[in-house]
Amino acid sequence: METFVPPSWDRFRDWIHCVAVVTFDLELGQTLELIYPPHMKLSESEKTNICYLSFPDSNSGCMGDTQFHFRIRYTPTKLDLAATKQFYLSYNVKCPPPLQVSHKFLNGYVYFRQVKDPTLRRGYFQKSVVILSLFPFLNLFNQMLDVLAPEFFDSGPKAIENACTDIYRWPPPTPGQTLSIKFLNTQIQISVPSQNSLRTDSPTSSTAPTTFENENKTMMANPHLGLPNVVIPSIFQPDLFLCLRPVLSHLHLFWELILTAEPIVVMAPLPDMCANTVYALQSMIFPLKFCADFRPYFTIHDTDFKEYTLKSSAPPPVVLGVTNPFFAKTLQHWPHIIRMGDPSAVQNGKLKKANNIKLLDSQPGVYTSYRPFLQKDKNLIKKILLGMQSQRPGEVQTIILRKHLRELTESFMIPLERYLASLMPLQKNICPCKAAPLPRPFNPDEFLATLETSGPHLTTGIKGEWGSLYKKFFRSINFSEWYNVRYKEAAEKLQALHLEILSDSDVKSWISGRDEVEAVDLVLRLREQIAQSNLPIKPDVRDKLQVHVDAILKTLPDDLRSVLQAN
Repeated sequence: METFVPPSWDRFRDWIHCVAVVTFDLELGQTLELIYPPHMKLSESEKTNICYLSFPDSNSGCMGDTQFHFRIRYTPTKLDLAATKQFYLSYNVKCPPPLQVSHKFLNGYVYFRQVKDPTLRRGYFQKSVVILSLFPFLNLFNQMLDVLAPEFFDSGPKAIENACTDIYRWPPPTPGQTLSIKFLNTQIQISVPSQNSLRTDSPTSSTAPTTFENENKTMMANPHLGLPNVVIPSIFQPDLFLCLRPVLSHLHLFWELILTAEPIVVMAPLPDMCANTVYALQSMIFPLKFCADFRPYFTIHDTDFKEYTLKSSAPPPVVLGVTNPFFAKTLQHWPHIIRMGDPSAVQNGKLKKANNIKLLDSQPGVYTSYRPFLQKDKNLIKKILLGMQSQRPGEVQTIILRKHLRELTESFMIPLERYLASLMPLQKNICPCKAAPLPRPFNPDEFLATLETSGPHLTTGIKGEWGSLYKKFFRSINFSEWYNVRYKEAAEKLQALHLEILSDSDVKSWISGRDEVEAVDLVLRLREQIAQSNLPIKPDVRDKLQVHVDAILKTLPDDLRSVLQAN
């Protein structure tokens, strides 16, 4: 049977960039053994980062199989950017903000194997299979590695070639769709969430099944025959209870730190523990997007090492996951340090100050001088602890945590969304003869004055200094990114509304008696707006506007009309 070679790998890149294998060479250290498809490009710094981040630190002592993930800076080639930009733009519009992709970062999902092998000079077999992708689909790619890596270790590169051929045949990851995808000897059932699925999945009902659960019932009813069927309830959401169990008493502190994009270091003995903890932390403010940088697994060899460990300046807004004890001294100036210990033990609720290097290097705990603005929800913590005593399933514990955190985030953001809506001008004040209006600028003091009557304390029941928390949030990248996106959407909505009103107005009467300059300006402006595909306007509005353009052109002198029609 001949090997199938795709005529183009563009569809393959709808999911992943490439698959890499990293091995240990006695003379060179960690090296790239192969990249597939072989024509996929990586810069030298990207290759170096991938090699070092695909192996646990030497002090970790990981024997057997270990899965973890990392995130590195990425600079696509102009060819790659041109081939994929339109697809990713379309995907980003439809998916929840935390699932949007950025061409600035590449995610690496690692399956590392270390076993004793007396036939090798070093005495150990050490190799990693790595999936590199722009998508943050943690659970999907981990499941794929569960299938691919053992097959590769048994049968060699042919397994990777077959896997990539399967991926090439997949339909693109379209938000809102459920997919049944074949991957080697397994059928994987997934759902890519959309903005609409988030709106219908109400977090306020504890009994109603989530969108994911409803979709999974459909997927399980139609598996492909003859293959093991694996259903992934969520392709991206981490197991919060498993990841944060040792530090659950500090849950609300972490939520504030992540919300305001504070610098955090997670120190753990193993790469999977630190990576999963970092990923869980940045997901705590879902459905709000965590816009600061985060590195689930970070080493001293990372090309950003100097930038993130410079003591002469304040730490940047980033969450780092590290395993090397060297970082206990190097990052002691960071304001918030989480030292993970036994994953099955729950740490006490006392905070410690990060001024004792010896203590930090040896004792698990949360080291910070931060004073939370909000009080803990003691009922939630009590509920989780009682669930641990009664051996409540971890999946249920995670659902309880995720529901609570989502309600808390939404209660925090709803007053902001409501205030932003109040900045929009009334429709009756939009004049077709003038330029489209813009929303009023955001006024922090004006917003804070609304909290007493419509603040989050009315829906959460959590007491505290909400106003002070908002002030800190306003200084964070999470706020600026959220506000810029919302302001742009509001401005586009007003522009679309203005065009709709203009399309129904008597433009011919308005243009009568106007200077040629005004007429030309209107023609050019209308043409530009008709061509803007991002504006949420109906097709018939574009048609009406084109009729207006044609009518205005007829009022102009022949020579001027010819020039405008030629352009």
